[in-house]
Amino acid sequence: MKFVDEAQILVIAGDGGNGCISFRREKFIPLGGPDGGDGGNGGSVWLEADENLNTLIDFRHQRQFRAQRGQNGMGRQAFGKAGEDVTIRVPIGTEVINVETDEIIGDLTEHGDRLLVAQGGVGGKGNVHFKSSVNRAPRKAGTGTPGEEREIRMEMKLLADVGLLGFPNAGKSTFIRAVSSATPKVADYPFTTLHPNLGVVRVEMDRSFVIADIPGLIEGAADGAGLGSLFLRHVQRTRVLLHLVDMAPFEDGVDPVTQVRAIENELRKYDPEMLEKPRWLVLNKADLIPEDERQARAEAVIQALDWKEPWFMVSAIGREGTWPVVLGIQQFFDDLKAAQAEADEDAAARAEMTRNA
Repeated sequence: MKFVDEAQILVIAGDGGNGCISFRREKFIPLGGPDGGDGGNGGSVWLEADENLNTLIDFRHQRQFRAQRGQNGMGRQAFGKAGEDVTIRVPIGTEVINVETDEIIGDLTEHGDRLLVAQGGVGGKGNVHFKSSVNRAPRKAGTGTPGEEREIRMEMKLLADVGLLGFPNAGKSTFIRAVSSATPKVADYPFTTLHPNLGVVRVEMDRSFVIADIPGLIEGAADGAGLGSLFLRHVQRTRVLLHLVDMAPFEDGVDPVTQVRAIENELRKYDPEMLEKPRWLVLNKADLIPEDERQARAEAVIQALDWKEPWFMVSAIGREGTWPVVLGIQQFFDDLKAAQAEADEDAAARAEMTRNA
């Protein structure tokens, strides 16, 4: 199935039904009076996150969704039936944006999350509501209000713990195959991944994390060059970035340090906060460098970058050095979890002290 992570649709809520002008007419009751009922409310349009979906491709074929109009009111104070809502299923991780105002309407991050994107109109009042001591036969009823109509853009951001960064052909797909059960395409010729791949990395039965293989970035990606601009959004939710760099390009005169700086610049232009995330450096394709030169070359790169975060030297294709990377990431998440649990305990203790004070 083709991967689609952005779609634009028109959502139209149902109008409210009109109120009814009616008078009670029954045998032996000459002064019946007004009995017009209210119109029903129009149906609304909702989005609902569904864990069984992983792409927005369905919206390539259907771009308009309309909820049902409310039924008009009827005599004998019978209210009109409310219009049925429309529920649109979308993948988990979908962000919804109002196209006209560019405002973020909401974010669906868990299975079953629901978001109202178009509110149905309110039904009009029947003439029974307008009677008074001076107007006992009102020939007036309310008109239902129109339902909301708006164009929305949906952007799917993968929910991954770890995002892989790097230039095309840096070995990201090979790395994710080495550490998870994901099977993205790899080959012995240059190419770039065309869509993100998710892989679950399992250290033990109850210790695992999700890693995302993001299509390779090139210079100018944040401005729309290449595929990177389409997929930079997928690393925004990640908690750790793994920056893969090909060590071998030294032979071709391409400096890995320059590659690292170039991608840092793209991240800065796209979203400066992404540079604040923990970002670990993985020097890949060590097998293409003579064994007695590997450590010196790696240290030269680290020194030139003045790198302070953790770094690793691996050969993803041979799965050499990948396990320490996995263990390091898992320990990072274990520490985060422990720190959060401790913070929650402290907050609960303070709340208890406040209640007892």
